[in-house]
Amino acid sequence: MNREPQTKNRRYPRIVLPKGMHVAWQAKSEREVSVATTVGLGGLFVSTPRPASVGETVRLVLCVPNGDVRAVAVVRDSQQGKGMGLEFTAMGQNDRARLQQVLKRLIPEQLPSTAKIAS
Repeated sequence: MNREPQTKNRRYPRIVLPKGMHVAWQAKSEREVSVATTVGLGGLFVSTPRPASVGETVRLVLCVPNGDVRAVAVVRDSQQGKGMGLEFTAMGQNDRARLQQVLKRLIPEQLPSTAKIAS
C-alpha cells in the first residue's frame, strides 16, 4: 500500500487503496455506492461523479474484511466528476476499532495504538 502525501491539515496518515474499498453513502436524499480510494483514521476520499457539496453531512458504511464500519462525516472537499474528501465526525467505538484493525494491517508502523477519531 502507498501512503498518500501528508497534507498540512491531516492528523492521521491516509493510505492509497489501489483496488479501492466499497462505501455506501447518503447525503440529503442522495444514496450511492462508490469506491473509497484513500482512507485513514480521520477520513477518506470517495470517487463519485456526483459528490455532495462542501459542508454537507454524509452517512456512510465502509465494507471492510472484518465487518462494516458505520460513520458520519462532513464533506471537506468536493470535485465534480471526481469525488469528495470526507472527514469523520462521528463513529461508534466498535466501528472505530474495526477500522483501526484494517489500517493496522495495512500500515502497522504508522498508527499509534491509542489513535482516536475526532467526534
